[in-house]
Amino acid sequence: MDAPEITRQVQYNCDVSDARYAGIYSICGLAMRLRELYKWDQHLAPWQEHESGQVLDWIGRRETLWESLAEAEFQSLTIDGRAFEAFDSQAINALLIPQGLFYGAGYAQSLKPTFFLAEVDGCDTIAGRTVWRLGRELARDLLTLPAFSQDDQVVLRTEAARMYLWDQIAYMSNSGRPALNFALAACCGLPDGDTHGIRRHFDTILNNCQTTYIRHELGEVADPVFDRTTWRRMLSDFPHTPVELLIRTLKDVLADTGEDGPIVHFCAHHDHAGLGFYMAFRGGLAPLLFAELTTSFASFMQNGDWSEVARAARQVRHKAADYVGQVTALYNKGGREQDLAAVRKAIEATLAQRGVTF
Repeated sequence: MDAPEITRQVQYNCDVSDARYAGIYSICGLAMRLRELYKWDQHLAPWQEHESGQVLDWIGRRETLWESLAEAEFQSLTIDGRAFEAFDSQAINALLIPQGLFYGAGYAQSLKPTFFLAEVDGCDTIAGRTVWRLGRELARDLLTLPAFSQDDQVVLRTEAARMYLWDQIAYMSNSGRPALNFALAACCGLPDGDTHGIRRHFDTILNNCQTTYIRHELGEVADPVFDRTTWRRMLSDFPHTPVELLIRTLKDVLADTGEDGPIVHFCAHHDHAGLGFYMAFRGGLAPLLFAELTTSFASFMQNGDWSEVARAARQVRHKAADYVGQVTALYNKGGREQDLAAVRKAIEATLAQRGVTF
């Protein structure tokens, strides 16, 4: 099998996706993603930096490439003389996995098409699901995603996860710092603010956080509350809006508080570090809409009462399910009346009632 040629084909579609959809990101968000893509392209460790002039030259060449692909279409992949539609990941992987390669294809935030090709490091079964652990990435786009689900299987992108985790730590907010320090002490015995120690123990930290990435995806695949078909239809109808942010938050919270999700796993195994990292990196709308976990974790750092964490997770799950019921009712009614603008306005009004405005 001609792996370099397959890599070239996948990278072409990655570049087309980036050329078409780079505009969905803010200036800051795009700069961050270009920085990560540069490090991958140059085979750098997450904490390595090149001179700014060198990076800017690379970005200029990347932008020139995108301009040349502005009107390009995604191409099918030709493998062993057979053509496959670019999103037919199941059929493509039937050929690639026996050769030690894994192909990812799907839609990310704001329905950006995303693709990658990576080497397979291993395969496990966790909670009855197949979990692929991938190594070196041969082709990728702007999206640095640590894990995802595809064809009801969970995929851990170890190389992307390294970059993702390092940036989360490097750009940690002040509000997340106490939880991060708690987790680092539990995981590696590191004192507060020991940045050199983080780099020294980074593989240990990553190994702990991989449990969260995998368990989140397992929870999402298994969750029965937010109907997947409805959720995907809503993503398609409200891309790059507060509604998308809300329904992604609800889906994530339900995944994290479900029986196969990370919080139940942490409680069952008394994983102090896992819970600490989870709370440190918890962002978006979740802390605003579901403060119960924040409150319980603040107490947990003092008293170590796992029952309180478990109780808060159940409260949050019940609350998230209630929100899903409200949101989907508004959506189903508006969908029948073909008035998506009114649906968006009504959903945003429910957020405003809870103190979340945009």
